[in-house]
Amino acid sequence: MKVSELQDIKQRYKIVGNCASLNHALDVALQVAPTDLSVLIVGESGVGKEVIPRVIHDSSPRRRGKYFAINCGSIPEGTIDSELFGHVKGSFTGAIGDSPGYFGAADKGTLFLDEVGELPLATQARLLRVLETGEYIPVGATDVRKTDVRVVAATNVNMQRAISEGRFREDLYYRLNSIPIHMPPLRERGDDIPLLFRFFAMQMAEKYKMEKVVLTDGARTMLMKYKWPGNIRQLKNVTEQISILSPQREITPEVLSEFIPQDLETTQLVSMTHSGDSDHSFESEREILYKILYELRGHVNELTQEIAELKKKLNATANTPAVAPPAQNYLPRVTEDAEAEEYVEPNNSLNLEAIEKQMLIKALERNNGNRKKAAEELGYSDRTLYRRLKQYGLEDY
Repeated sequence: MKVSELQDIKQRYKIVGNCASLNHALDVALQVAPTDLSVLIVGESGVGKEVIPRVIHDSSPRRRGKYFAINCGSIPEGTIDSELFGHVKGSFTGAIGDSPGYFGAADKGTLFLDEVGELPLATQARLLRVLETGEYIPVGATDVRKTDVRVVAATNVNMQRAISEGRFREDLYYRLNSIPIHMPPLRERGDDIPLLFRFFAMQMAEKYKMEKVVLTDGARTMLMKYKWPGNIRQLKNVTEQISILSPQREITPEVLSEFIPQDLETTQLVSMTHSGDSDHSFESEREILYKILYELRGHVNELTQEIAELKKKLNATANTPAVAPPAQNYLPRVTEDAEAEEYVEPNNSLNLEAIEKQMLIKALERNNGNRKKAAEELGYSDRTLYRRLKQYGLEDY
């Protein structure tokens, strides 16, 4: 593609930047536009994937047809089939009339399926059929309908991982991925970063009739060192914040540091510690579960005691004898009181005593044997902790 053609495309769609990977993505989009091949655009969230399908549609023979952009991740699973493939009147509650769906309405046009990796598996099967045959059945209908739609999809999901985890159909992936286009993250676009900052600053100045903010050399370097996990969307937000909130119109590193994280090398929106799956421990999660289970047992015991006491009061009220019954009838209900004192279901597979004992040991170990701190962590009183330690033979801890 000639440089003049590339610049025309960028001006038309307000695409800012000159990095090689961006130019390559636009070049591929223009080459594939005259065909009907499916295109899969891959890239991180916020890199500007949505501009590519618009370029493809407007440069294709379908440009006079309709163009729809659908965010698959924003449509509830229960209605997405109806949204995409339509429905007939009465097919479900609220279906007061027939609907052609996007595939029906976009006949002879283009559909952009953003976040296609979020589609439910059942919808993926329907999508595969319409891509292969051009046929689909609306929800509640029995007749097969035809459509001629060009599909361009985009995702920020690792599709190979999604396939291996059973979340995405492999056959659909290869059908969508006839022509792959990779959109580069902002951190790989080098000098495009200050160019985009200047572009967004100019937009803000023109829109709100204010003086444009400009970067010093130090701020420009700082801007390019930051990794921009939110990509272009994040850079635009930061530029807008600076334009509105900064009293200084010449932006120095000191001013810029107030609007982006101090860790310039981070790729996270919030500084956080990360470790690989191989180093992950589920110890804390297990201990939390132990504690929840034990507290649940405590609630069951309390409820059982209240029920037993209520039953005794009701029996005493309803069965007050006029003449005192034989003395043996006044024997205490040892079994019921024992159950009320502490209820433990027979053959309890969870073995709550063992769980509580393990929880006690772990709490003591974490607190270097300090019983007071262990009791506070478990939510026990000192007296309860002592009683439990004695019960489980842990007095020496």
